[in-house]
Amino acid sequence: MAVTNKPAAKPQRAKSGAGKRSASAKTKERSAEKKLFRPAPTMPMQNSGMLNIAIKAAREAARIQMMAFRDRTRLHITNKAAGDYVTEVDKECERVITETIKTAFPNHAILGEESGESGTVGAEYLWVVDPLDGTTNFIHGIDVFAVSIALLKDGVPQCGVVYDANRNQLFTAEKGKGAYLDERRIRVSSLTSIQDALVATGFPFREGDDYGAYMETMKKMMENTCGLRRCGSAALDLCWTACGRFDGYWEKGIKIWDIAAGALIAREAGAIVTDFSGEGDYLSKGEIVAATPKVYADMMKVIRPQSE
Repeated sequence: MAVTNKPAAKPQRAKSGAGKRSASAKTKERSAEKKLFRPAPTMPMQNSGMLNIAIKAAREAARIQMMAFRDRTRLHITNKAAGDYVTEVDKECERVITETIKTAFPNHAILGEESGESGTVGAEYLWVVDPLDGTTNFIHGIDVFAVSIALLKDGVPQCGVVYDANRNQLFTAEKGKGAYLDERRIRVSSLTSIQDALVATGFPFREGDDYGAYMETMKKMMENTCGLRRCGSAALDLCWTACGRFDGYWEKGIKIWDIAAGALIAREAGAIVTDFSGEGDYLSKGEIVAATPKVYADMMKVIRPQSE
């Protein structure tokens, strides 16, 4: 499924009607590809080399996603567990991302959702990759999914990229340097009242999830906010909180690759990001709260009692 950037050959004079039809078909195909995929804007030159590699890898994976999204009837879908799917697109995107990173940084380790961890054991640098966050949406033709790539140094996120190819929106952050949507600095919303807040979450679906406690939390959130959304991509939920579309987000039962990049982007945009206990162990505990400071305090009043 890999897509190449080989330049189109110069048009040749058609020798027959069949030749003309073939050239026309190729033109239409190239036009369709351009409509489906628009390259992400180039970020400022002051980005680190590591962030630029993450951006390059995300672009290449997104191209594969968008071409496959055009014709989902050809997808081969496998169930990893109840409600948890993987397609050959996930695997191909992860392969391309891994190759891009390994070419630039051969001594770095990589943790991918589909292939697990590879590379140098105990490496100082670890890349955490979700090649297609929102696979269920992708399968059903819902255009809410993204590429998520983060780099950790000794367990601490250093840079993160989330690329939403459907909207051609590139979210990036480096530790201590702020968060960006394309080339524009982003900040969380200035909202101070949870009553006016629009918050996002994910629904429990795995065996062993505490549905009762989660439903009680959602009930209280719906009673205390202006609205609750479930988009189906943790990476985008965090990025949309970072740029002020959402005022807060919480979820339980997620993996490190779902949130590693988005959590850094949200923090660099001014969000408070913790686990359900108010600590910083969200990457390892599989639970996360991210919100503008004022809204965070009120969200925790609802979430903390339900998690104890």
